[in-house]
Amino acid sequence: MQTLLRILTASCISAMLLASCCSQSTKDNTMKQRIDTQNAPAAIGPYSQAIDSGTGLVFVSGQLPIDPATGAFPEGGVQEQTRQSLTNAKAILEAAGLGLSNVVKTTVFLADMGDFAAMNEVYAQFFSEPFPARSAVAVKTLPKGALVEVECIAAR
Repeated sequence: MQTLLRILTASCISAMLLASCCSQSTKDNTMKQRIDTQNAPAAIGPYSQAIDSGTGLVFVSGQLPIDPATGAFPEGGVQEQTRQSLTNAKAILEAAGLGLSNVVKTTVFLADMGDFAAMNEVYAQFFSEPFPARSAVAVKTLPKGALVEVECIAAR
């Protein structure tokens, strides 16, 4: 009986928090703010470089390895591209007043899972303990023929 009561209480609290969050965001959509910086590639479609949710989370769009100064990929392979993608994400986070230490989750998209170890070697140079949670998936293709793309979520 006590277990059932705890489950029901937790469910009610979750429902109230969700309702509060949803009603807040529909009443005041100004909570959501776009993050932009010239130190990372501009969005090439109908999306933002990042969005500050107004709830303490910042969502950084997938970053291709485009050098914002040249508009091109760095020369080399997946390691150089990983470095550029993470440098772009870092610049966007800095525009939001955050850093890589605020990242709680990343998703790495690889054109070839055979590049995982090489990507991981560079990735480890950008993050420290406690490392963010991460997913790494192979995809059929990435925009512009990139070898890697990285997105992240950061917490204030």
